[in-house]
Amino acid sequence: MNLNQLGKKIVEISYKEGNFTLSSGKRSNYIFDKYAFETRPKVLEEITGKMVKMVTGETSKIAGMELGGVPLATALSLKTGLPFVIVRKGSKGYGIDRAIEGDLNDEDKVVIVEDISTTGTQALLAAKIIESTGASVFKIICVVDREEGARKRIENRGYKFEPLFTKSSLGIK
Repeated sequence: MNLNQLGKKIVEISYKEGNFTLSSGKRSNYIFDKYAFETRPKVLEEITGKMVKMVTGETSKIAGMELGGVPLATALSLKTGLPFVIVRKGSKGYGIDRAIEGDLNDEDKVVIVEDISTTGTQALLAAKIIESTGASVFKIICVVDREEGARKRIENRGYKFEPLFTKSSLGIK
């Protein structure tokens, strides 16, 4: 499947119109149902097959924020052979209560993988948590950028930002 076909498939299975509240708290008349593409092995494989090119040679770890970033980080880890970590949004309150699941050290150079980026808040939270361990984040990648400020906020914090698709490239107005 080429990139154009993949974009059409993502829109076909995940683009929904209606009245939605996004994780940013903003209201929207459309949403990309990330689980519609993350739970379909063939589509997930195609997405991460394209995202492999976004992971540079300097990357030592891939990170995914719970819950939506985990399938992407897992699949990308399997394709690249790089280990991944899971970044928690908050405290579990039980068991081994840590912010990051998996091994991360000071020398690690991390790429954060996101599903849908709107304002970049979740990606920046993940970057802050990762950097609190001494590791460095140099790039944030996502499947779809809704073009509502994520790029500007992420780049203003000094990170590279690379979406596989943008709202515009998918023909969404």
